[in-house]
Amino acid sequence: MAVTVETLEKLERRITLTLSAQDIQKEVNTRLKRLSRTVKADGFRPGKVPMTVVAQRYGYSVQYEVMNDKVGEAFAQAANEAQLRVAGTPRINEREGAAAGELSFDATFEVYPEIQLGDVATLSVERISAEVTDEAVDRTIDILRKQRQTFSQRAHAEAAIPGDRVTINFEGKIDGEPFDGGRAEDFSFTLGDGRMLTEFDQAVTGMKTGESKTFPLTFPADYQGKEVAGKEADFLVTLTKVEQPHLPEIDEAFVASLAIKEATVDGLRADVRKNLEREVKFRLAARNRESVLNALDTLATFDVPKALIDAESERLVAGAREDLKSRGVKDADKMPVPAEMFASQAERRVRLGLALNEMVRAHDLKVTPEQLTGHIDDLAQSYENPAEVVRWYFSDRQRLAEIESAVLENNVTEFVLGKASVTDKALSFDELMAMN
Repeated sequence: MAVTVETLEKLERRITLTLSAQDIQKEVNTRLKRLSRTVKADGFRPGKVPMTVVAQRYGYSVQYEVMNDKVGEAFAQAANEAQLRVAGTPRINEREGAAAGELSFDATFEVYPEIQLGDVATLSVERISAEVTDEAVDRTIDILRKQRQTFSQRAHAEAAIPGDRVTINFEGKIDGEPFDGGRAEDFSFTLGDGRMLTEFDQAVTGMKTGESKTFPLTFPADYQGKEVAGKEADFLVTLTKVEQPHLPEIDEAFVASLAIKEATVDGLRADVRKNLEREVKFRLAARNRESVLNALDTLATFDVPKALIDAESERLVAGAREDLKSRGVKDADKMPVPAEMFASQAERRVRLGLALNEMVRAHDLKVTPEQLTGHIDDLAQSYENPAEVVRWYFSDRQRLAEIESAVLENNVTEFVLGKASVTDKALSFDELMAMN
């Protein structure tokens, strides 16, 4: 059939669809007849319900179902014949004044833009690098030691110092009145580990077992307990126990407790270095990928379908609600999170996605099975049972799609870095780890 496509604005198009009322009714009758074989009604045996009763009870819903199906089929056929790449779901409205025996509908929709990417060689991209140092390996091993440290009680006359584990009783008051969460007994924490507010840490440091002290503390304005945020409290604290830490020696017994395959000190250092290098690899890839994507965003100018922006905004809203829920926010799924606040972010993500797809298509950068498997294997090596992690990824199509998307971006990143004007910048291990 001849399809007339009307251009409305930018990417918006409209097609008029015409359906035969007779064909619609024929399909309705066919479905009602099929339904009558299984429908149940009081006073009739199964399969013996009169068609008039079936039509009266189910006619409207079947008619609605058939109309949706037929309009959808007609639209898909028309869009295919017109060679249109439809973005999002079309809006369907019935037209008045259709010819006798016909039903007419307007389908209004958006199409994907034609994307003409510029020359990648004109881009300027910063590429960062970093190496795992012996100092980084040493610090990581120290962290492992602290995770397995033991404690012994100090003498009563010995003062508490940073690194000690202290046990206290405390009670706080604001304007002379107790407040929720301001009192505890036998509460333990390690001095200087950042768990407590600085004033609390400083007040307990230097105290001895059995000693009591009163001190003021001002809660930060952004404190998580909103009822006390920004207020000053007076705390009475009693130190009941002080324990000093003992770090394990770095020997084969310590290495054996870590379940390292090669249970030697050299084996431990090699294993730690390997894990740090893997982390560095992924962080560098993420940062360089971001640098390439930022550059790629300037390589082409095109209109973005509003339908895709709206869909991405809704995904971001859903993600925000999930994040609130994971933080323990009550009724997070009911909180008003306006999609408009994500519109700019959503548009950029859609724009970059379209540009990436065009880059992949134009330069044949699609993901190979070997790349997909290799990336999953790399991720799995960070876990105790890599084979189980690999099975976990391959058992779910959505998880695989996420990995495929990451590998696809890596392919584009490597392609751009091979063509663009690249400025190399070396970072220290600590600088790289400090990046968000």
